[in-house]
Amino acid sequence: MAEEKTETAKTAKAAPPKSTFREYFESLVVTFIMALFGMTFVIQAVTVPTGSMQNTILIGDYLLVNKFVFAPGGKPVPLLPQREIKRGDIIVFKYPGNTVDPRSDRAHGITPYQVNYVKRVIGLPGETVEFRDNHVYINGELLPERRLVADDVSDTTEVPNREHDAPEGAQWSVMYSSRSMASAERNAVDTSDMNFGVAGKTMKVPDDSYFVMGDNRNNSEDSRFWGFVHRDLVIGRAMFVYWSCDRKASENGMLGCVTNPRLSRIGKLIR
Repeated sequence: MAEEKTETAKTAKAAPPKSTFREYFESLVVTFIMALFGMTFVIQAVTVPTGSMQNTILIGDYLLVNKFVFAPGGKPVPLLPQREIKRGDIIVFKYPGNTVDPRSDRAHGITPYQVNYVKRVIGLPGETVEFRDNHVYINGELLPERRLVADDVSDTTEVPNREHDAPEGAQWSVMYSSRSMASAERNAVDTSDMNFGVAGKTMKVPDDSYFVMGDNRNNSEDSRFWGFVHRDLVIGRAMFVYWSCDRKASENGMLGCVTNPRLSRIGKLIR
């Protein structure tokens, strides 16, 4: 027994110690693999270049996206924190393209499936959707939304607004211009340039697909224009703002974005 211990001790002494370079290199490799796994399967960082989700998300907000929360195929894996996509979720997805007017994408320099969009889920698979006079109807019933009236919504900062109405059960706020709301009062909102789920074009959401809209309703090209988002295109759910900067002050420069932060936005949960 004593001889075995002696042999073990000799073997341990014979093993050469790791160099400092090797230890740092191995740590770097492990960290890289973990980061790659996380960015592939768990989280992703995206930036918001447009105001289609104001005031919920502003131009210049940098978001972390949870890629793990939505179960593949809508079937949560037991014991894992996953669930199905719900109405009201703010999702990040690959833009499917405008099949009705593909020239519109080319005119704006947009390539389908190559750019990420951020919108709110409004219609679920199998539901009928109709947007009429600044109201949304799901299966013929009014969807409760807190409607705000705001003008000058092209800025990169939060827009002053006044509450128009807040029906019982409303869980999120959407914005309309005062001109649009005046048209709604006359039942005269023009939706002639919209193709899906609007007045006179009520549509059923296909299986495994979703009808999405921006919270800034007068400044959002969404499902009303180009159609539905298939489940396979959904990247994940927007979680919170990890950085935010005033793009106008920074003149869209990266250095300017660092020197012109909106500190009040950092850490803000996306709901």
